[in-house]
Amino acid sequence: MSVAAVDDVPGRLEQVRRTIARSCADARRDPAEVNLVCVSKTFEAEDILPALRSGQRIFGENRVQEAASKWPALRAAFPDVELHLIGPLQSNKAELAVDVFDKIQTIDRVKIASAIAEHSRKKNTNIPCFIQVNTGAESQKAGVSVEDLPGLLNACRHDLGLTIEGLMCIPPVDRPVSPHFALLYRLARDLGVEKLSMGMSADFEQAIQLGATHVRVGSAIFGAR
Repeated sequence: MSVAAVDDVPGRLEQVRRTIARSCADARRDPAEVNLVCVSKTFEAEDILPALRSGQRIFGENRVQEAASKWPALRAAFPDVELHLIGPLQSNKAELAVDVFDKIQTIDRVKIASAIAEHSRKKNTNIPCFIQVNTGAESQKAGVSVEDLPGLLNACRHDLGLTIEGLMCIPPVDRPVSPHFALLYRLARDLGVEKLSMGMSADFEQAIQLGATHVRVGSAIFGAR
């Protein structure tokens, strides 16, 4: 990232915060209900520092090994950071993910859930998780199908003892997003799940209108990758 782009991060972050506050006011929601997950994937530690210095504390990363390489030093300086895995997880990376992340948003099958549960027990920890739902039924995209969601949720909670606190989705890029956000909201309500991770830089205002508790915003803060 250029020096100019780094210098712009605090201003862009503040603009996103103001937009979140305005969207919450429009929806008659408490802004404290909406968590900004600042997506720092592909950016170096020095690019992330301006956001940290501006008070941002929740960050999202897509790749386990990338996060493991750059976040320990940042955490040493900012120990109250909360790090979310927002990209697909392979079972052979589950142990490292349990070490690196505070929350995992992308459980989409029992195999991954079992690996997280196993390594969490070994490390005597309990990582809150979200289940990723493939609301668009896209064959190339991660996420459990709407039809299989109840079974996976039951397995995670009752068979594996995981804490599933939310649902997450990434709507299809070529379709209106609001129906997908509304679907995720209804699924969470019907299944007794409290939190919703939905909405990115281009559509987080719509997500807030439809009940998002976590919005994942990267390019609007850090600029184009």
